[in-house]
Amino acid sequence: MTAIDFEMKPPRFPLMYLEGPRAVSELFSLALFNRRLANAPMGDGHPVIVSPGFLTGDRSTTALRKFLSDKGYHVRGWRLGRNFGLKTTGMDGELLAEQVINLYRDTRRKVTLIGWSLGGVLSREIAKQLPDQVRQVITLGSPIGGHSEATTIHDLYVRVTGHKPGMEETRELEEKLHIPPEFVPSTAIFSKTDGIVAWRNSIEPAAPMTDNIEVMGSHCGLGVNPLVFLALADRLAQPENGWVPFDRPTSLFNRLAYPFAGHFADMAEPV
Repeated sequence: MTAIDFEMKPPRFPLMYLEGPRAVSELFSLALFNRRLANAPMGDGHPVIVSPGFLTGDRSTTALRKFLSDKGYHVRGWRLGRNFGLKTTGMDGELLAEQVINLYRDTRRKVTLIGWSLGGVLSREIAKQLPDQVRQVITLGSPIGGHSEATTIHDLYVRVTGHKPGMEETRELEEKLHIPPEFVPSTAIFSKTDGIVAWRNSIEPAAPMTDNIEVMGSHCGLGVNPLVFLALADRLAQPENGWVPFDRPTSLFNRLAYPFAGHFADMAEPV
């Protein structure tokens, strides 16, 4: 078995079956972090668009958006209904791009894009298209590696989107996904116990403006995970032209809460 074969297998099914209970526990754990969440850095008021995961809509990101709004950001959902991939955003993502352009024009400030799962894939592609309007992009458990089969819901994804393996359109889409935005900082937040998307398919390759932050949690709980909230507050609080990678080593809390941050030198390392 090659390293690539091993890397891009879907998560083990026990992780998928436990997604629901784990996500509920992450939601309830928010109360345990009340004080730390309250003390997370306040923002500068710049605009943020949060895109939901596959088959979900803005309601699923309510808690995340409320937290960021409480931190002073101008936050909105993507306002496109349920996420059916390109069927929702347009074949070139034009409907999501329009949301970004309109918010940029309204606020006269660059927009941060946050996307959960498939929402992160779509947001990251918009960041490539609109580098002058996007401040940074942050993905949450998103299959940005371009290996759509490395998920436990691949068959459902194919039925809904029509992007079958081997189709020319599918190949073209997947070939460009792994390339990060060249001019926009891009951070991937991922979990090695993700039960939906293979974690190796959710990380950014090494580049001057990419970063990865590992959290402990489920895929379905990323939008209600207090450690994700704290990482987002840290990333969004950076100056517009002063992006730096996540500072894990110098903070005791960060070293305890986040198992890894940075880039992977050897993608064949064991889980």
